[in-house]
Amino acid sequence: MVTVTGFDLPSDRRRELAALLADGIRFGAEYPSAADYLTVAPRLGGSGDESADRDFDLRMLHYLAGGDSANPYWDVVAPAVTERNGRRVVTGGAPTGSARLGYAQTVLQAAYAYAIPAPETLAWVAAVCAGRPVLEIGAGRGYWAHQLTRQGLHVVAVDSQPPQWQDNPSFPAVSGLPVSWHPIAHPDELPGEWHSSESSESGDRLPDARGGILPESRGTGPAESQVGGPAEWRGSVLLLCWPPGWGSPMASRALARFAAAGGADVVYIGEPRGGRTGDDAFFEMLGTGWELTGADPDFVSWWNLSDRAEHWTVRPLA
Repeated sequence: MVTVTGFDLPSDRRRELAALLADGIRFGAEYPSAADYLTVAPRLGGSGDESADRDFDLRMLHYLAGGDSANPYWDVVAPAVTERNGRRVVTGGAPTGSARLGYAQTVLQAAYAYAIPAPETLAWVAAVCAGRPVLEIGAGRGYWAHQLTRQGLHVVAVDSQPPQWQDNPSFPAVSGLPVSWHPIAHPDELPGEWHSSESSESGDRLPDARGGILPESRGTGPAESQVGGPAEWRGSVLLLCWPPGWGSPMASRALARFAAAGGADVVYIGEPRGGRTGDDAFFEMLGTGWELTGADPDFVSWWNLSDRAEHWTVRPLA
């Protein structure tokens, strides 16, 4: 059981959480992610600092149970960030993390996003974009798109399984959490052959740069009016935040279509080649046709991941 003390919460919020914990049936029905976490976490090994673990659990409870925050993901993990080998990582105070922190990681990634949107990273992406619109392919629940919109950027977020109207195994709908944090369009709503960058997992068809008539709407609401065409993408920044690895061609196809449409700037957030994100063809394309022009020095990663945020620009033709 979590003692509702620790990090600074208003007294009325502490009483509200205490009442919620006292009514297990209501707690489980209204906030199943928080309830499941508090059921499992105490059984797992922690950081060795019981006070730090209690405070972390309280932050998980507060934010997963509707606590007010502009960036709840960051507010949960920020006090658990340490510097290790020149990188900022979430360790929870234990150099090699813990089973308890690993379970929290899976809960938070399902609720928000795989990559951690630290305020410094959001500001870095905004500076890279310099007011240009962002096209995010593989947006998941739209948490990064939501955070970048708060930075003043216009973001078109696309996913092959928009969670607001179709089951997305990576981001399951649960009570007490937004189904999506930002309007998510389906790839079929993009003109031309962009849709196959996500909706197809087979075939070797090369991309083209043609436009086209917007296919029949899938009813995603506000996202529909945000979807532009190649003319708009030419001046946009492509955001690939944790594109799938393990042989999925999504990253390489998205990059190829963006380049074919005249796009010249990519922000890649993920692991190096051979990691959990991106396919071999994607990294080969970056290595031959693009130049690494910057990386966020303040990016925050989970202790067991090697992701980073990079800015790539298309290499000028000789």
